[in-house]
Amino acid sequence: MTARLIRIGVSACLLGEEVRYDGGHKRDPFLVETFERYVEWIHVCPEVEIGLGTPRDPIRLERDGRDVRLVNPKTGSDLTHKMRAYADRRVATLADEDLCGYILKKDSPSCGMERVRVYDGRGVPSKSGRGLFAEALLRRYPSLPVEEEGRLNDPRIRESFVERVFAYRRLRSLFAGRWTLGDLVRFHTAHKLQLLAHSPKACAALGALVADAKPIPRGRLRTRYESEFMTALSEIATLRRHANVLHHIVGHFTKYLDDDSRRELLSLIDDYRAGLVPLVVPLTLICHHVHRLDIHYLKGQVYLEPHPKELMLRNHA
Repeated sequence: MTARLIRIGVSACLLGEEVRYDGGHKRDPFLVETFERYVEWIHVCPEVEIGLGTPRDPIRLERDGRDVRLVNPKTGSDLTHKMRAYADRRVATLADEDLCGYILKKDSPSCGMERVRVYDGRGVPSKSGRGLFAEALLRRYPSLPVEEEGRLNDPRIRESFVERVFAYRRLRSLFAGRWTLGDLVRFHTAHKLQLLAHSPKACAALGALVADAKPIPRGRLRTRYESEFMTALSEIATLRRHANVLHHIVGHFTKYLDDDSRRELLSLIDDYRAGLVPLVVPLTLICHHVHRLDIHYLKGQVYLEPHPKELMLRNHA
């Protein structure tokens, strides 16, 4: 049986649907031509779904005292209540879609995740807002991996988002049925090096949580672990932390590698730390040694392949 594709919510214009205010779209090549092979899209366009036509008058966020309102500046109509009520209903229905991530359209007064223009009473904008639909989505699903398509142009942010998507799916699979403390221990062990690359402090805290988990009610344990696990992965893995994890892996080879092989591997890690080669270079040699030497602990580490290698997300410097 073919495994079910990962479900990702997405602003419909990013897939080429002509739903923008000007009747156009913002088709994103990475999403449509590369990532789409691994996901099933759940298309959403809040502005169309509240009944606005295509094309339509542009709408924007305006500050009204301490409140932010969604308005049509041409007609003066206020769409705030309509959009907020729709957003609450729509994000509630997404609970049935088994989403593992969401990609929003940047700068949108409905979908923008951050730095959306908010206009003051004189019509002067400041990049201080968040789209009303995005606001409801993030409030309802705080652990869900969410990004804007503009930020995904940064290779490190793109890899981090995709990594979180696949990690979230594994986490959801763990908690989908009956699970034991042993299952949680095995899950945490498999993700230890991945967590270290993102946040050593969070990795230690999660380890302590798992070690002392026995008296914690299952529902509370699940909620805490999911929140802390996804928060840890939301920290961007740095070059220095990746290099430290690679050196940690080399420690597992100490008894098995000859001096020349060890020097070769350490040299590649130094080149990576210096920014001379991408992460995939030392990792390729590491994976070769892991499988050649059949090191069970390392073969079980998600860090070595946290997402499909065909996406080539670790090929950037």
